[in-house]
Amino acid sequence: MMGGSEQELVEEWHGLLARHATVHCALEQELQAEHGLSVSEFEALELLASSGKCRGQDLTNVVHLSQSAASRLVARLERGGLVERVMCDLDRRGIFVVITDEGHKRYGDAKPTHRSVLARTLRGED
Repeated sequence: MMGGSEQELVEEWHGLLARHATVHCALEQELQAEHGLSVSEFEALELLASSGKCRGQDLTNVVHLSQSAASRLVARLERGGLVERVMCDLDRRGIFVVITDEGHKRYGDAKPTHRSVLARTLRGED
C-alpha cells in the first residue's frame, strides 16, 4: 500500500472524473440547446470536417463509443443529412463515412459554442 500517496492518487482520480463530468455536461447541454447536437455527434463532425472522410473504426476511436453505439451515431447523423456512407473505391467491402455540406455547416455553426464552453469550463474564461 502507498498510504498517504495512495489517498492523494485516488483524490486526483476523483477530481479528474468530476472535471470531466462538469465539462461534458456543459458541452452536452449547450450543444443540444443551441445546435441540436450531442457531444458525440459534434466530435464525429469535427473529425470528419478535418479529414473529409473516415472508416467507421476510426470514428469509434475518436468518439470513445462502442462499435455498435458509433454505428447508431452515424445512422442518426445520416438521417439528419450531416453525413453519408460511401463505398471504398479500392476495397468494395470497406465503407467510409463522409461529411456533407449540411454537416460542414452545422459543425461550423456549433464550433464557437463548443470552444466557448471549453474555455469557460477548463480555463475559467468568459
